[in-house]
Amino acid sequence: MGLIRVNNRDEIEWEPGLTVTELLRRFRYTFPAIVVTINGEVISEEEFSTRLIPDGADVRVIHLIAGG
Repeated sequence: MGLIRVNNRDEIEWEPGLTVTELLRRFRYTFPAIVVTINGEVISEEEFSTRLIPDGADVRVIHLIAGG
C-alpha cells in the first residue's frame, strides 16, 4: 500500500475506498469551516463523503477562521 501526505507533514497509509470524510475523522478535524484540496484540486463539502482519495495523493486541510 502507498501513502497519502496530509498538510505536507503527516503521512498515513492509503487504502482503497478512503474518502475525504474518513480522512477528516481519522485526523479528528472537526472545524466548522474546512477547505480540502487533493493534488491541488479544491473538493466541495458536498463531495466529502463520496470523493475517494487516490494513492500517493497530496491532501491539504485548511480550516477557515473568522475574526473581527
